[in-house]
Amino acid sequence: MPETRAISTEGRISTGIPGLDDILGGGFTADRLYLVEGTPGTGKTTLSLQFLLAGVEAGESGLYITLSETAEELRAVAATHGWTLDALSIFELVGEEGLDPDAEQSILHPSEIELGETTKGVMRMVEEMRPRRVVFDSLSELRLLAQNPLRYRRQILTLKQFFASRRCTVLMLDDRTSEANDLQLHSIAHGVISLEQAARDFGSERRRLRVMKMRGIKFRGGYHDFNLDTGGLTVFPRLVAAEHHLAFDASPVSTGNTGLDALLGGGLAPGTNTLLSGPSGVGKTTTAIRCMMAALERGETATYFLFDEGLGTLLSRSTTLGMDIRPFIDSGQLSLQQIDPAELSPGEFTSRVRKAVEEKGSRFLVIDSLNAYLHAMPGEQFLILQMHEILTYLSQQGVTAILVLGQHGLVGDMRSDVDLSYLSDAILLFRFFEAHGEVRTAVSVVKSRTSAHERTIREFRLGQNGLAVGEALHDFEGVLTGLPSYKGIMRMLNDGDTGSRTE
Repeated sequence: MPETRAISTEGRISTGIPGLDDILGGGFTADRLYLVEGTPGTGKTTLSLQFLLAGVEAGESGLYITLSETAEELRAVAATHGWTLDALSIFELVGEEGLDPDAEQSILHPSEIELGETTKGVMRMVEEMRPRRVVFDSLSELRLLAQNPLRYRRQILTLKQFFASRRCTVLMLDDRTSEANDLQLHSIAHGVISLEQAARDFGSERRRLRVMKMRGIKFRGGYHDFNLDTGGLTVFPRLVAAEHHLAFDASPVSTGNTGLDALLGGGLAPGTNTLLSGPSGVGKTTTAIRCMMAALERGETATYFLFDEGLGTLLSRSTTLGMDIRPFIDSGQLSLQQIDPAELSPGEFTSRVRKAVEEKGSRFLVIDSLNAYLHAMPGEQFLILQMHEILTYLSQQGVTAILVLGQHGLVGDMRSDVDLSYLSDAILLFRFFEAHGEVRTAVSVVKSRTSAHERTIREFRLGQNGLAVGEALHDFEGVLTGLPSYKGIMRMLNDGDTGSRTE
């Protein structure tokens, strides 16, 4: 195989946003001009302030040249994030007089011999300060003052040459008020970052960015979700599972229930995911908690992502069933995260999964349930591909994953919102059935990639001691139709003899 060379970060400078640095493989190449474009409200100003403040931390001077906002407005924006701009220089390029249309002023003449007073002031400021980082906000005002595309392009080229000769790394902001598909700035800039935001019918707006161009840098392409909140931009790089591999022991471990272990052919194998599928109320969540409890009792760290059920309800019900998880939460061994899917982007959820594995060291992970996660994002295309990347990543990290997927209806023809069966390494199928005038529950394993699993059907019951799994039951009818009934003579759980119970 050809030797893989690490990407060189020599001559790189941080953008001030760790996630964006990760996407760029280390940050911006110094002494170049970059274009940051996006409609108003996408976060261009906040990104550029983070860029300048990161320079201050690195001992580099920064200059913010503004045509669209006053210095006072910029300081107010910074204050909302808890920042101070005292270490930066802010230069209001054009004041009230300069923007007077009667002045017919052009910031840059095609010839550098006759420069306007405003441009001379900018250059004088740069010469005096010798800033290493510069933000030019924004190009829309410059475009209006230039009056025609030819002069506008020449002005950008002249500015680019001027800043390059002074060894400045420059961000030029553009709010996309020009004609559609105007890409002339893309050819001039060394790199282009595009910011987008989209309103949704319900929930918060969604923001994402894309690196459209970056010369001399191997960057991670595609769209990357980000949040704009107090403290600035938080970027969630798109997960590429192939970049993450870890050696681990794949020997099966117990679910904490011998009956389930027998059904699965020995238990759960690290590096695999198991899908718990069935109607509401059949016991999927309780089964997931029982499997997680076994991992916690072995000393493993676990993370539980809770989408559907209330946190208090889950804790109370688990305690009632003899599976008190509070001590593990208090010790930090278990992280139980209640998720509001209406406020969560796919990229942020992926980031939380990665933090659970890489920072908290979780070896067992539960997603309960996929229904709420999928329903909250009806407009998200390729969500299945994203789930494929997450599951592949968990597999390569040796994490044991449990996925809970509810099916519509209680009996009869039941369907799921999405088919994840092909992504699952094992599938536990839960069904209600009728026997002796009672509604009971059955469980079976319909798929396992890692073991020779049982093809039998066992009775399943919830009780004060957690889960009870009975012996294999025969003489079932109608299992595949969704209306199973039991016609056999095998003694059921709690039929006066508990000898068949397996806990």
